[in-house]
Amino acid sequence: MTDAAGRIVLTDTDYARAEQMLAPYRDRLLPQAVVVPHWSDDGARFRYRSGAYHVLVDPVAGTRRDAFDHERLAAALSQASGHAVVADDLPLASVEFDVPGRDPDVLRFSAFDTRWEWSDRAGTCTPVENGPPVGVGEIASPDRAWVAFRREGNVWVRSRDGEREFALTGDAEPHWDYGGFPEAATKVKLPLLGIESPLVAAWSPDSTRLITHRIDQRGLPEQVLVEAAPPGGGRPVTHRVRYPMPGDAAQATLTWHVLDVRTGQNIPASAAPEVLVSPYALDRRWWSGQKGNAVHLLHQSRDGRTLELRRLDPDTGATTTLITESDRTRVDPSPYLHVPPVVRILDSGEILWWSQRDGWGHLYRYSAEGEQLGQVTAGQWLVRRILRVDEDLGRVWFLACGLNEDPYLRQICRVDLDGGGFVRITDDDLDHDAVAPPRGNYLVDRASTVALPPRTRVLGDDGRVLVELEAPDATAREAAGWSPPERFRTTAADGHTPIYGLLWRPLGFDPARRYPVIDHAYPGPNIHRASPGFCDLFTGEPEALAALGFAVVALDGRGTPVRSKAFLDHSYGDLGMTAALDDHVAAIRELGRRHPWLDTGRVGITGHSGGGFFTARAMLTRPEFYSVGVSQAGPHDFSIYLPFWVEQHHGELTEENRATLINTLHAGNLRGKLLLIDGELDDNVLPHQSMRLVDALIDADADIDMLIVPGVEHTFHGRYHYVTRRTWDYLVRHLHGTEPPAYRLAPFPAMPEWAVHPS
Repeated sequence: MTDAAGRIVLTDTDYARAEQMLAPYRDRLLPQAVVVPHWSDDGARFRYRSGAYHVLVDPVAGTRRDAFDHERLAAALSQASGHAVVADDLPLASVEFDVPGRDPDVLRFSAFDTRWEWSDRAGTCTPVENGPPVGVGEIASPDRAWVAFRREGNVWVRSRDGEREFALTGDAEPHWDYGGFPEAATKVKLPLLGIESPLVAAWSPDSTRLITHRIDQRGLPEQVLVEAAPPGGGRPVTHRVRYPMPGDAAQATLTWHVLDVRTGQNIPASAAPEVLVSPYALDRRWWSGQKGNAVHLLHQSRDGRTLELRRLDPDTGATTTLITESDRTRVDPSPYLHVPPVVRILDSGEILWWSQRDGWGHLYRYSAEGEQLGQVTAGQWLVRRILRVDEDLGRVWFLACGLNEDPYLRQICRVDLDGGGFVRITDDDLDHDAVAPPRGNYLVDRASTVALPPRTRVLGDDGRVLVELEAPDATAREAAGWSPPERFRTTAADGHTPIYGLLWRPLGFDPARRYPVIDHAYPGPNIHRASPGFCDLFTGEPEALAALGFAVVALDGRGTPVRSKAFLDHSYGDLGMTAALDDHVAAIRELGRRHPWLDTGRVGITGHSGGGFFTARAMLTRPEFYSVGVSQAGPHDFSIYLPFWVEQHHGELTEENRATLINTLHAGNLRGKLLLIDGELDDNVLPHQSMRLVDALIDADADIDMLIVPGVEHTFHGRYHYVTRRTWDYLVRHLHGTEPPAYRLAPFPAMPEWAVHPS
């Protein structure tokens, strides 16, 4: 409703409707939208959750059926466990099916702190002695005989029956231990998330050895976080985190180790310790060959401008460099930071290598010894992910983008390993997100648009439909108030580069009204923000803000990934994202010219982490355009942030370019309303980042609002509902110009298994 001045006045009902747009609630209205396959050992079959039900798929037979009789299992489990269980809410965890040597109709799972075995044929549910379950952060061997885990910085294994347990390393020291994470961004966060000491390692295919790492953080400078209100009361508690900064000589280093379960040997790699450039480096290793006769490692230089593929002999620790690639800017092993490297070691020993050396992300073929044999893909488009390789046929299937007018749409393609025979398996205007089994000649494909929920199918190698899985509609979401965004194209601030984004219209849209605009921002070089498919990586926040009467924009400006290398490199040397910010302003102004109902005189902005930095940067350097901002967990001075982020994405720090990284230098420009929100125990973006900005704003005699949330880390886990409501209230109060209702959001429920995106 509106007041006498025509301003939007929100009620509890409006806030409740917006709350239902957030991902934990919204995704429950469309449970068939995400299919997460759990493959059988031979890859011939897989199961997945379709809402509350378990489905078994046999692509060769072309069948999709219930994995078991849910009603019979619920009744049997209720009787056997003494707990009431219903068919549409079975509490099954750690499910095992199609285990070699076991009846394929027998299922094993955990429920009510017990391991159970269910025979669908016999209709019996019985407890089984299977040893201690595989815990959070533990890793079961491929043959299911062993479980590897960390204890006091060392790597241990136990047999699955629980009868044997022994250490594979015994020389861990404080700050020099095995299989863990660097302290920065993880030491405080992981326990707050209920993950105490996870092991990062990989079993060999024959279940005899582990490849893991040892991190040396001795002598690194510490940062101190203070927990003001510890559980149970008492004095404040200090948390010390080893946290080096850009330019520091002392950095965490890493060595690779092969641990042999049979002999107890610890075989270190012969290479010198390397600077641990980021936590993502810990997974950049693969066992090669069907029996794991070699390990391949990716090594990236501290500045990110050199990338090497190395081969490690697990018997001796000898290390050989096979491929070396260098450039004037960062050399990446994948389209963006948060996805696995697009590198595949074939059974023959040959290597598929992803590179942007020709200006786009393409595949190159190398011999086992690192000799380049040819370029496999080429053109003004890029490979997003390798799906599967058939060495007998000499073909590779992959996801590509840039083949459509919208360069972000993903398509399934195939090409011969010699570079010939390129075929588009899909050739439409849908966004395809496919996955492949570790073995098997089929793909599970999810195809969607921003308005069309994913239709999931099993496709053969030629694109032929083998099995239809899910074809949901959005009726339930629409009934709750959801409407899809508009996918738009406009021009960057340079006047010629096309850029893309999403525009959400306000709920109850009336073209005769004028609506304030919110820029929902994350402009970093590590991910792209505005997907062309039916998903939102940012937990439904834009849809919720639209339900509160705002027009919401999400945009991928210059300096962001999955376009050309030149497009990405706009952020190199300018991690302050000046080009991207100019693009955001230009795009919103252009949208205002297209749509008179957009009030570009009332523009707000909000974002988290890198988006929090960008929010403050926008408020401080474009104050004539942005009038309200909510910055969550923003690293407002990148020059004192995590070293790899700055050194690899920005380049060498100099007096000339350092200023582009620091928001505090622009504090005197603040004109609008800015709220800073930080977690007290954020060991990623330390809360002193915002305190320094506040200090500069006080010196500038500028008004600032701030919220420090006690007891939480970077993602505000456990209290994000409060942060969300305070964000909404601030934007409502200062963009709508009206007081928000007294509505309070409930703590967010846990995300169900089917809400986890398979990518």
